Amino acid sequence: MTGFLVASLLLVATLALGTTDPLGNPRFGLNFENFASLADPAYRTVLLRSLGYALFTCLVCLAVAYPVAYAIALRGGRFKSLLIAAIVVPFFANYLVRMYGWSVVLSDDGPVLRALRAIGLADGDTKILQTAPGVIAGLVYGFVVFMIIPLYAAMERMDTSLIEAGRDLYGGPLRTFVFVTVPATRQGAAAGCVLVFLPAMGDFVSAQLMGGPDQIMIGNLIQDKFFQGQNWPLGSALTILLMAVLLLGMLGYLRRTRKDEAEAVR
Repeated sequence: MTGFLVASLLLVATLALGTTDPLGNPRFGLNFENFASLADPAYRTVLLRSLGYALFTCLVCLAVAYPVAYAIALRGGRFKSLLIAAIVVPFFANYLVRMYGWSVVLSDDGPVLRALRAIGLADGDTKILQTAPGVIAGLVYGFVVFMIIPLYAAMERMDTSLIEAGRDLYGGPLRTFVFVTVPATRQGAAAGCVLVFLPAMGDFVSAQLMGGPDQIMIGNLIQDKFFQGQNWPLGSALTILLMAVLLLGMLGYLRRTRKDEAEAVR
């Protein structure tokens, strides 16, 4: 596994330093123009948009996953395994198929907009697809399970007497949740954020099906350079850029984990 990983990384890195011939075929070389072209404001805009979508997806997934994980872990009783299976099993379906189904649900004539129009919260001009909220909705639907599972595991390990102590100290449900449950499960939340952020940052299916030209992400650019633009060296340089951003996020998570472990030992 390590050999395949290192070989593929080396191939991408060497391609990023290459050029293309007049027919669009990649040629290895020592050319840094591909990396210099990444300073183009258009690429920077797409990268920042992808980063914003991924971060907002993490926040929405946290908001959705916390009550779900809390209900299953602390109120699920003997149905915990069944409830977890009910959440996880649908995600065994092909990701592309699920995104196509979600695009139908969020379409202009789909059930979501029909329901919103029926209660007066939307009109005939309201759209979800081809908007930023539509792309984020697709990302949340695609990766929310990766937030629920770590949070559920963290709450399963949590000492529930801490919650009882918070209530005994006259803490209301919301105050107890914020000052007791959230700190006790922050490692699970951090792991979930990493598991959601990494694939969301590089996703291209959601932006392709739910968004428009103004919502493309860096994954769409990479796909375009490799398949439509026939510019593999530039696509490889964009891949290296994406991997660098993801590596920074991963290093931040590992640093935070080590700090939490050191505090627990003390």
